[in-house]
Amino acid sequence: MLRNFLLSFMILPFIGMAQVKDSARREIKLQGAINFRDIGGYPTKDGGHVKWGKIYRSAALNNLTPDDLRELQHLSLAFVADFRGPYEVRVAPDRLPVNVTRLSLPAGSEAIGDTGYMRNMIQRMRISDSVMYDFYGDVAPFHARYEPVFEELLTLNKDSALLFHCTAGKDRTGIAAALILYALGVDEQTIMNDYAATNYYRDAENKRAIAGMMKIYGLSEAAATNMMAAREDYLRATFAAIRAKYGTVDYYLEKEMGLDKEKLRKLRSLYVE
Repeated sequence: MLRNFLLSFMILPFIGMAQVKDSARREIKLQGAINFRDIGGYPTKDGGHVKWGKIYRSAALNNLTPDDLRELQHLSLAFVADFRGPYEVRVAPDRLPVNVTRLSLPAGSEAIGDTGYMRNMIQRMRISDSVMYDFYGDVAPFHARYEPVFEELLTLNKDSALLFHCTAGKDRTGIAAALILYALGVDEQTIMNDYAATNYYRDAENKRAIAGMMKIYGLSEAAATNMMAAREDYLRATFAAIRAKYGTVDYYLEKEMGLDKEKLRKLRSLYVE
């Protein structure tokens, strides 16, 4: 009991109570998936709001029930972008509603789930959480992983929606949400709040994962918590790496995500009101 309370105490500071309340509102409750939420509703710097019901993010979709699939059918999903690597997909293939196109975007995730990869990651986490900063700061795979998502958003039918996900719906998915929200004109602190909301959605699952890593891999409680938490400084490492290489995030979006001024205006006309 006390240990579970302390684990919650270690994770919840990364998300304020106001964000918890907002998160509960945007959640799509499913039996077989967690961290499934609408990224609409956020205010933009020019006075608009991201449209509801157009862009969703989630954790893994391999355990969706028939009722879940019927629920997702009502969301008018046309595309699901899957950022997982081949090992992750093989052991947990997506279950999707009919007539939904799956986009496989595994760049940077080719080894995730492999025994050697996991052993190396766990060993590094025993020493420090630098592995998380390295992951978030490695912008090399971002073009292949995320640019196709922007392409689909620019051509998506006005009555359709898009979903993107990875395994936990935290790291690769969190970076995707951050780039999309930034492109739509949402301020960085709001983007950080959306990212940190993963701690709220994954609270129970994180506790199980932390306990498992402590038992199976011998990780300390602090190291396991750092690995599972959506810490604001992780995502800030992404923005720092982008600015270090490209000068500004806007220039990065233009050069690597293909969002020149015309396409950026189009994107905002489609997803901001």
